Amino acid sequence: MKHLLLISLLLPLAAFAADGDYTLTIKDHLFQPSQFTIPAGKKVKLVVRNQDGLPAEFESSDISREVIVPGHGEVTIFVGPLEPGTYQFFNDFNHDMQGSIVAQPAVTKGN
Repeated sequence: MKHLLLISLLLPLAAFAADGDYTLTIKDHLFQPSQFTIPAGKKVKLVVRNQDGLPAEFESSDISREVIVPGHGEVTIFVGPLEPGTYQFFNDFNHDMQGSIVAQPAVTKGN
């Protein structure tokens, strides 16, 4: 019975599974890396880690995300699936902090 309960609790989490994990660090009032590439058409997990003492706001109207990252804290954001292209993000508390996500199609090998 306990196993059935555990399985029933975990099944809904499968709907949120991502195809990859990516980390974006906030350090010295900069996004690091300022640009990174993810696969187009795939849902990915993005962990935003703030190593600075001040809170920051990861915001992107391109991907419809807006979340405050506490000082010395982290948040997890699920992104995608995205069409191929470049998607901008910034810190709404400091507009000089900007970056971009590049969604690229997977490379296929031809015969």
